[in-house]
Amino acid sequence: MRPFVRVLATLLGLAFAAAGALLALEVGWHWWRPAAAPLVVPWPRWQAQLAALGWDAYAVRVGAGVLAAAGLVLVVCALAAGSRAVRLTDPGDEVSVSTSPRSLARLVGLTVRAQDNVAGASVTASARRIRVRAKSTLEAEGELRPRLLETVSALLDDVPLARRPKVTVVVDSPKDRR
Repeated sequence: MRPFVRVLATLLGLAFAAAGALLALEVGWHWWRPAAAPLVVPWPRWQAQLAALGWDAYAVRVGAGVLAAAGLVLVVCALAAGSRAVRLTDPGDEVSVSTSPRSLARLVGLTVRAQDNVAGASVTASARRIRVRAKSTLEAEGELRPRLLETVSALLDDVPLARRPKVTVVVDSPKDRR
């Protein structure tokens, strides 16, 4: 959800910047040539049409509904993109401790890569799940996977996590392709 919110924020920022630049261009044009027609935006016609509308008009109600729905969507997106911190057990009453999923993935990755017959590993972590994808050229998945699961479990026993994540280990090995 975070990439979506970042793209959305970028697009909204660009739209507001473009609207501001257009407004500045129109104001400058109107100051320079007050009697001339608008440069890009037909704002006098829009002003006349909006002056004819009342607050109880159908178009005003629809516009308000669309803006309210768009605002609600933005609030839901912002709340869904909240902090993804991994909670650790609190050492005291008024102390809360957390770590980032990236640092947990680094810790698990370093431990997995230090094991024998592991050529490389990629790890993704969240508060609920840790996924390990290891590569081995010397050992088959049936031999290496249980050992890596045990290693990661022992590491998670040492880390004071408030909630233990589910661990998934996949091993890519040329021995399994024969």
